[in-house]
Amino acid sequence: MKELLNTLKIQRWDDHRYYHHSRINQSLHLVSALSFLVSYVLLFINPVAASLVAWLVAMTTRQSGHFFFEPKGYDHVNQATHEHKEEIKVGYNLHRKIVLLSIWAAIPVLAYFQPSLITWAVPEAYEDTTIRIVGMTWLFLGVAGLLFRVAQLCIKDSFKAAFAWALKILTDPFHDVMLYRRSPIYLMRGELIDPMPHIQSH
Repeated sequence: MKELLNTLKIQRWDDHRYYHHSRINQSLHLVSALSFLVSYVLLFINPVAASLVAWLVAMTTRQSGHFFFEPKGYDHVNQATHEHKEEIKVGYNLHRKIVLLSIWAAIPVLAYFQPSLITWAVPEAYEDTTIRIVGMTWLFLGVAGLLFRVAQLCIKDSFKAAFAWALKILTDPFHDVMLYRRSPIYLMRGELIDPMPHIQSH
């Protein structure tokens, strides 16, 4: 357990210092984290609503921060190129995210024009409307995306690294609220990039 928690700590640390320099990205992660927490609650009440909140609000804010606002140049704080960081990223790097988001975007199109192609992943009780089909398929996609990357990490690295990453993903909303709760304040003060003195002195 101690080794697992240490691996989780390292993954969290690397995720923050490598991929969250932009205060806009951090602020969007705060919005995303709060939205994910809402979806966690909704999951036990209305899984379709939970899925829609998770994908349409939490994921879009989270990924737009990475795609559009996070610097892609040389990382002077960590002395690493963007290409190197993409190569060593434990979770979904930008290339993997494009594949995942392409599938996500295709699901509503299929649900509207060819629902029979995706209803195999949807419980029969949720096949009555296009929105409910989309919501449940997106929920399935989220679980599948998590399990797929866990399997990849088990093969590439170790079960410990894979399990730690899965635990990180599931608990990120709680951690991100604590980590980025002050980011909007810094952003309103005009600070677009986190100077990360805690990392430079680490």
